[in-house]
Amino acid sequence: MAAPGSPSEYALELHGVTLRFGEDPPILDDLSLRVPVGKTQVILGRSGAGKSTILRLALGLLRPDRGRVIVFGTDITAMAERDLRGLRHRMGIVFQGGALFDSLSVAENVGFCLLENHHMEPAEAEPMIRERLAYVELDHAYHLMPSELSGGMAKRAAVARAVMCHPELMLYDEATSGLDPIATRRMNRLINRLRDDLRVTSVVVTHILRDAAAVGDSFAMLHEGRIIFEGTLEDMRAHSHHLVQDFLSDERP
Repeated sequence: MAAPGSPSEYALELHGVTLRFGEDPPILDDLSLRVPVGKTQVILGRSGAGKSTILRLALGLLRPDRGRVIVFGTDITAMAERDLRGLRHRMGIVFQGGALFDSLSVAENVGFCLLENHHMEPAEAEPMIRERLAYVELDHAYHLMPSELSGGMAKRAAVARAVMCHPELMLYDEATSGLDPIATRRMNRLINRLRDDLRVTSVVVTHILRDAAAVGDSFAMLHEGRIIFEGTLEDMRAHSHHLVQDFLSDERP
């Protein structure tokens, strides 16, 4: 394991992770996964497979019963909450619903990191907020409230907020769920732009194969808390596991 703060080949590593609640079957069962720096890792699977749990483990919001979670070369498995804060500032997350603060304007949402965490004055933060809004094609939304945004606009605003403080790792939890085809394509292009322009590492959780194919460098499929496939899209299409083929069949027109 790399020493804290030292460079790592992987942005996120899970080694033999098991997590369960009470007497229920494990949500994750001896799961191992490594996400290389600068790449987009897609995690596929049906509802309840354990996909979003991986994101919560990466953020330190959940702790495994067994195994290790390593972020940027640092083992966070038993890390104290106060020490996790610094690592979380190196990560950005886009939740399924966008999770904007309803009482704040779009500008205040996007600038939250600067205004609240870095105590920057609004006038000083404004150029940076406008720059991020332009990057996600929301120049016109500066003064709008979240209730005035479409679903696709809200998720792009959430991306702008997530990247405001220059994260190295982006986590997307069903970022295209519920979006129309045009908004979906725009979101997928944005995920790719962040990878290419900013060299951001991404973990994308989705159950939609078409969206996975549009952004992914590598793919892992979960079933009942275990990885049943890991590799390229071409490898997945050729894989013999019946659950992988059933998933592919369900996603075909």
